Order: sequence, then C-alpha cells, then structure tokens
Amino acid sequence: MTKFFTPLFLVLSSFLFAQVQSPSEFLEYELGSQFTRNADVVNYFKHVAENSDMVTFQGYGKTNERRSLTYAVVSSPQNILNLETIRANNLKSIGLQSGEANPKHAIVWMSYNVHGNEASSTEAAMATLYQLITEKKDWLENTVVIIDPSVNPDGRDRYVNWYNQVKATPYNPSQDATEHSEPWPGGRPNHYLFDLNRDWAWASQIETRQRLKIYNQWMPHVHVDFHEQGINEPYYFAPAAEPYHEIITPFQREFQHQIGKNHAKYFDENGWLFFTRERFDLLYPSYGDTYPIYMGAIGMTYEQAGHGFAGLGINTDEGFELTLKDRIAHHTTTGLSTVEVASRNTEELTSEFKKFFNNQSSKYKSYVLKGNSDNINALTELLDLHEIKYGFINGKTVTGYSYTDAKQGSMKAENALVVSTNQPKGKMVQVLFEPQTKLSTPVTYDITAWSLPYAYGLEAVASTSLVSANDTPKSIFKTNTEASTAAGYIAKWNSMDDASFLADLLKHDIRVRFSEKKLNFNGNTFDRGSLIITRSDNKSNTEFDAIVNRLANNHKRTLYASQTSFADTLTDFGSPDIKLINKQRIAVLQGNGTSSLSYGAIWHFFEQQLQYPITSINTEDFNADMLQRYDVLVMPNGWYRSVLKDETFSELKNWIQKGGKVIAIGSAVRSFEGRNGFSLKEKSTLESADSNDEAKQNLTPYDARELESTKNLITGSIFKVKMDSSHPMAFGYDDTYFSLKLGDQAYSFLDSGYNVGYIKGAAENVSGFAGATAKEGLTDTLVFGEDRVGRGSVVYIIDDVLFRSFWQNGKLLFVNSLFFVNNNAFTL
Repeated sequence: MTKFFTPLFLVLSSFLFAQVQSPSEFLEYELGSQFTRNADVVNYFKHVAENSDMVTFQGYGKTNERRSLTYAVVSSPQNILNLETIRANNLKSIGLQSGEANPKHAIVWMSYNVHGNEASSTEAAMATLYQLITEKKDWLENTVVIIDPSVNPDGRDRYVNWYNQVKATPYNPSQDATEHSEPWPGGRPNHYLFDLNRDWAWASQIETRQRLKIYNQWMPHVHVDFHEQGINEPYYFAPAAEPYHEIITPFQREFQHQIGKNHAKYFDENGWLFFTRERFDLLYPSYGDTYPIYMGAIGMTYEQAGHGFAGLGINTDEGFELTLKDRIAHHTTTGLSTVEVASRNTEELTSEFKKFFNNQSSKYKSYVLKGNSDNINALTELLDLHEIKYGFINGKTVTGYSYTDAKQGSMKAENALVVSTNQPKGKMVQVLFEPQTKLSTPVTYDITAWSLPYAYGLEAVASTSLVSANDTPKSIFKTNTEASTAAGYIAKWNSMDDASFLADLLKHDIRVRFSEKKLNFNGNTFDRGSLIITRSDNKSNTEFDAIVNRLANNHKRTLYASQTSFADTLTDFGSPDIKLINKQRIAVLQGNGTSSLSYGAIWHFFEQQLQYPITSINTEDFNADMLQRYDVLVMPNGWYRSVLKDETFSELKNWIQKGGKVIAIGSAVRSFEGRNGFSLKEKSTLESADSNDEAKQNLTPYDARELESTKNLITGSIFKVKMDSSHPMAFGYDDTYFSLKLGDQAYSFLDSGYNVGYIKGAAENVSGFAGATAKEGLTDTLVFGEDRVGRGSVVYIIDDVLFRSFWQNGKLLFVNSLFFVNNNAFTL
C-alpha cells in the first residue's frame, strides 16, 4: 500500500507543479524587462494559489483608489491544511489567545513595495514566491511564509504607469533621460501622499489600519521590509545601525547578525557589494522594521540601490549599469536567505519570541492619563488598533513621573485612562508611552520623541508601581432633544470632535458664532471658543432645531439649550465678542515647491478628519487672480521663492491687506521672513556660538564631523511652549502646550501682531534629542503667531501640527487658524 501511494503522490505533485507558471511565463515577458502593474501582480499570485497546494492567497482590504491589498501564505501542503492551528498556537504561546502551546513553526512575514517607486521589490515578491514552492520546499516544512506583494499599490501604480508612459524603447540608461526624473509627487507615497513606512504605529492610513488586523492575527517571528535607496549605494541588510531602543533583546540583536552573515555568503559568491550596521537604526517605532521588533519579531529593513531614478536600467556614477533584473535578483536572494535562516532556527525563534512577551521588566509599570475626554477616546481607538489593553480608574491619587512638570509628582486620577506594561504587548506600551527614550547616539534616521501623553495633550503620570484599573469610563454624552423655545444652543470647543461638528454645521448652512470671552448662562460656564448657534441667525431655516440636534447627536456633542440670550455676567449672544464664523472658502497649494508629505497631511486632514471642502491649486497654475475666490490660502511646508516671485508676492500681499488670510506651515513661513510689511524675522541658531568653538573655526576632524554636527540639530524633540490662551488661535488650550519640533528653525518674537505660542527664556525640551547649540538658539522664539497685514492676516505655524497626522493635540490649532483667527464675518 505504501509503495503504491508514494509514486502516485509524486506523479500528482509533478502534474500539479507543471501547471504553476513562472512569473515570466505567466506575464509573457521576462521578469525585469518591464515593470508589472499591480493588477497583473495580483493575478499572478491568484494563479499560483489556484494551482498549488502550498499557497493560499486572500485580500485584506482596499486602498483609497480601490486597489486590492493582498497577502499570500506559503508553506508545505500539510501546514497549509493546518494553518489555523499553527496561527492559534503562536498566539497562545505569547498570551494573546487563551490556552497553552509550544509552536513548532517559524512565521516569516515579508512586506514589499511600501514605497511605490521602490518598485523592484514587488517584482522580487513574484520570483520569491515561485522559487519557494519549486526549489525551496524543504524550508517550508517547519516555516510559514507570509508575502504581502505590495503594501502600497496606489503609489506603485502611480510610478509604474508613469514610467511605462514615458520610457524610451529600448530604455535609456542615461541619467539625463526623462524616465529617470519623476514628476511631483512621485510614486513613493500612498494616495494621500503619506509615507506608509512612517505610519505603522500611528495607523492614520487605510492601508495600515487594514494590515494591522492581519498582522495581529499572525504575530510573525521575523518581518522584512524591502526598500530601495540611491542608485550608487551597495545593498544594505541587517544588522542595523545604532541607536537600538533599549527594549531590543540580545537575541534580537544577535539573530540579525545570523541573518546578515547568511546574506553575506550569497552576496560574496555573486560578487555583490553590501553594507551593514550603518545609517538605518532601530529607534522610531513606526517603521516596518521597528514596529515588528517592538512586537517581538526580528524586524529588518533591506535596501537595494535603485529607487524611482533607476527605471529598467541606469548608468551609475561608478561606471556600471544598474538594471531592474539586478535589483530583483538581490531582493530575491535576501528574501530566500531570510526564510532559510528562520527554517534552520525555528526552535530558537519560537522560544525567544515567547520569552519576549513573558518578560516585562519596564521601569514604569503603569501610565495614567486624564484630561480631554475626546482625546482620551482618540487614544483608546489607537490602542484598540494595536490590540493593547487598558482600563480606567476614578478618584485615586497616583504618584510618579509627571509629564507636565517633567519631574516626580502626583495626580488625582479622575476618570483616568490606565495603560500598564503587565500585558503581552507591554514592551510596545513602554515604547509608545515612556517620557524619554534613551539614545546610544544622537545620529538617527528620524524623530527621537513621540510620547503619546504629549501627542494627545493629556495630563499624565508614569508610575513605577502597577496601578489597578477596573472602572469603566463615565459616559458624559446624553442624546440631545430639540428645544424649540430656546434662544440658541451652546457647545464646548476643545477637540477635533468639536471641530468636525462645526464643519458639519457649516456644510448644512447653519450659521454659527464663537465667543472670544468666557460665557455664563443660567449658572453654566463656557470657555472661550465655545460655539453659539442662535435662532436669530437662522430665522429662515425651518428645520433649524432638527438639523442642529441631529448633527450634534451624530457627533456625540452635548448641547446646552439656553432659553435666553441674556447672559448671567456680560457677553450676551449679541455681544461684539461673539463673532459669526465665516463659511470659509479654502485653497491649498500643492505641486512643485511644496512638500508632498505636508500637502498630503493637509489633504487627508480636510477630507478624512475635518471633512470640510477645499480647493487644491497647483503651484504652476497659481496666480493672484484666483485668490479673489477664496478666504483662506494654506501653504504647506515647502520652498516658495520660485512660486512667489516679486510680482506674485506683491499681489498676494495686496489680497491679504484686503482681508485675506494665509496659513503658512513649517518652512513656508520663510516666504514672509524679512519682507516689507511683515514682522517675521529669522533668528540664527549660531548667533550665540562661542567664537573659540572648533566647529566655528572649521577645525573639527573629518571623522568627527557627523557627530559634531548634531549639536546644531533637533531631531524631532518635544518642547514646552507658552500659550496665550486668550488669542483665538489658542482657544481650547490652556497656557502650556507641548510641541513636536522637527528642526532648528527659529524666529524672533513678532514686533507687531500676536505671539500666540512661544518659548520664553531658555528652551525646555522634555523628550527627544536637541543639540546644545540648536537648543540655545530657541531661546525667546516664536512657535505660533499671527501677523496682521491691513485687514488680513498671516498665521505662522512654525512647528507642523499636522505632521504625519499623529500629533492629535495640535490639530485644533490649525482649525482655530482657519475659522477663528481674524475671522471676517463676510466673504471677500
């Protein structure tokens, strides 16, 4: 019987694999001779899954442009039949699913093409899939491989479609050729121009949110993120560069070396250059290598030369031609080598993975946060996406490190959120919440501070003792009912939920006011910025009460229905300090000269968060005549000298003087620095440098220059900012704000206008790295301000409050700038 079945199985297996085509056979062109459109990649993976008992293939969502997000699971036929058991056993072993288990299989997840114009990796994904099931089947006996062939299909197709349209036939390898110069914004980002390799932790984008659901169902032991870099760079693979976050275990460090040495063997055999332990560190938690590492995996980035410059082939500066076929071969080699090492070390991988989750030794055991209930809710939504547990307490005094005071303190925890590290994902809790991240070197690839209590504007204490949390949050929302006899309705103003409510009211043509003074009605107190929706302003709207209450209930906003417009103390509904909010007509610049990332964050903010209409204007089409149709012009972070030439700038200034409003973000504020009629003046961070300083005298040794230069840098550090909470830009805030500062850009206080947010005296950075010279240069500097120019204004937002959409507490500053600052009741 055995002799009969064995040959039959081999015959059937041979017949089955005869049906599986290679990528080149299926696509009908040699892999690497063209770029493959995303739909064809999906079709190839479907083909393999339909013709192989070693592969399953399914979708996990759709992009904004309706392209499929997909993943394949690759393993032996027997393992494919038992995938659910393998998956569940892995989760049981780390406490994420009830029960006990000792997993016998390594799980390797490989993510391709997170940056759309780093397009060789998706081609390599197809080659890797085919080789795994035809040549490397033995590795799959104890290993499950998950392949996401394109994390960013919108960006990939943007690049591929452009390249296929403009390339020469045959392709032109000259660096001068059009096919090596992508137009703005390039294929790197997703639909909303976000960098998805910076979004793993913040999960602002639809691709990330849907991927995290599947990632949490599998929790792989190894994760690889495939990338590309400049055309002249050798291949980069693990081990990574310093700094490493302190929670990264010795095993995670050492295993990267194992993998790197295995890669090196194959690269040396083929005569391919590579480098390791340089440039790409393991600190910022929102990368495709660090996020998995903080979730216990061996997380790694692999970088191939190419990027959006290389096309099908390009002449490098070193005198050879780099082809797409070369790039595919390198990525395929490291992908297969990774699976090989994992398969050889399955027992150690699964054992150390379990230890990572069972050994929670953080200094701080609990993080206790209170404050704005809407911001608390926004934070818990983020924790839910990462499946991090939390609870609530009420009335208990908690002692520990005070985030507000940056020292030991105490806080009465009233309806407070508690997130503790005594849970399987406790290490990720530490990374996201710790007040200060330790750095082994200030030379890093990204920001060095992101602590969530600051990002969400919450009062918080980090406790070295475990704080029990059994309470449920107190619900403060009760459904509103129509009050047809009321003079009007009042709603609070201190969160993005309030801002979304206002936007919805305006879109429904409800006239709304805001108060520049505190209000008192029938014993109730309302802070500055509160929304006042009066019956008298909406006399012609026969459905006034129904619309206002329906929208308030949809947004879960509590309304106070006042039977009179006569206040308890001053400030009646008709007071000059209660101003009508203009239904702003907003234009946003985009295109050459603007940062695609900054524009994308603004675009996403309006469409997906505030849900308020804007008109995007390309800088190449921009002219002053357009401005007559708008009330507000938003200038994303960018470089505008070529856009705002003298004549155009003069016309822009004239529009502002007549009542227009410009909101300039980040480097865009430089467009107004030193210009006639504007009071913004840049302050050099080197003004106070010691004249005997070696760097100033240009005596720093060559090999010390990089480290020495860090004293002039601020790499994403959190600073304490004084706020003028009486100014409309700061409504909803108290007198202290914690700002994420992305660079050493420094401006003096405005001589005229309003210094709304500023650093008075020596700068205090509470988290992250700030070089001594750069920090000193921030003494007495502007962070947020309003420059009055004629009837209009320029609002300066020097620290980008919409950066990567994760600094939740800064977003209301932007909304205030749109609707409250120098608000003109009538359109231009």
